[in-house]
Amino acid sequence: MTIEAPEIEVVSTWRVCCDGGEGALGHPRVYLTVPHDTGEVECGYCDKKFVHESFAKNS
Repeated sequence: MTIEAPEIEVVSTWRVCCDGGEGALGHPRVYLTVPHDTGEVECGYCDKKFVHESFAKNS
């Protein structure tokens, strides 16, 4: 059994919303604020991580 890593999305805003991205199979829409000190926040429903672009590692 393999465990998939949570999805990570780089965002340009400090306020994001998440609905699970699965249409009717997703979860209720929640609004999250990315903290300015850490630059990332996780959705409490689906564990998707939102990282502000100023904290994203340049590849």
